[in-house]
Amino acid sequence: QVQLVESGGGVVQAGDSLTLSCIASEPALDSMAWFRQSPGKEREFVLGMLWKSEIPFYGTSVNTKGRFSLSKDGSRNTLSLRMSALGSEDSATYYCAAQRESTPLKIGTTPSHFDSWGQGTQVTVAS
Repeated sequence: QVQLVESGGGVVQAGDSLTLSCIASEPALDSMAWFRQSPGKEREFVLGMLWKSEIPFYGTSVNTKGRFSLSKDGSRNTLSLRMSALGSEDSATYYCAAQRESTPLKIGTTPSHFDSWGQGTQVTVAS
């Protein structure tokens, strides 16, 4: 497994912005992504990125258009999730996920498409 360490969570006000970061222990990845989970709900895909090509891929569960974006720092094996215009519906524990290099390329938006997970970082949006 790849070791993943998230940071950047906290309590913010509605309408604020927040950036989460995830550092991976190695660069040999197919993809990295962010998921989130609220109490009583299933873990849902937020955004992901093909690691080598840096092509983002999107899901349909979370409204990220114009609000969330990804950035990669390859020198630090870091994927950051930039979130803006946060609302109470964005309150959740956010998890970083990664899939190690595999053949064929493994890519998807469900938890089963990732073999490594971080511990999660809590984001609370106060209204």
